[in-house]
Amino acid sequence: MTLSRQLRVFLLYARGDKDAVHRLYRRIGKAGAKAWMDVEKIFPGQDWEYEIHKAIHHSDIVIVCLSRGFIKQGGYRHEELRITLEKANSAPDGEIFVIPARLEMCDLPEPLGRWQCVDLFEAEGYKNLMTALKEYIASR
Repeated sequence: MTLSRQLRVFLLYARGDKDAVHRLYRRIGKAGAKAWMDVEKIFPGQDWEYEIHKAIHHSDIVIVCLSRGFIKQGGYRHEELRITLEKANSAPDGEIFVIPARLEMCDLPEPLGRWQCVDLFEAEGYKNLMTALKEYIASR
């Protein structure tokens, strides 16, 4: 399943989920998305906080990769989520910007509850994610 135009997709995730998210990064990249993942896009000597802020603000879509560890662990991802939610709240009504994507069965953080999530651990999960990305492209 490929995308008709390149989307800038930011992947927000917990460190413990790096391997699963890296697989998603490669998969959506092969489908035509310009995916952004910190371990792939931040280089030695760069101001990582600045690069993350810039990437979120320049993204068409943010996929929030959720797991049981996402909420439990501390880390900068909570700041990334805050920035993402600020941008989402200023987006036009009905526009897809935030996609909560569960990597495993887990609760949705309350601030993400208004957006329909996709369960990537289910058989149709990736297909449903790609449908959402294609819907975003079609709405442009």
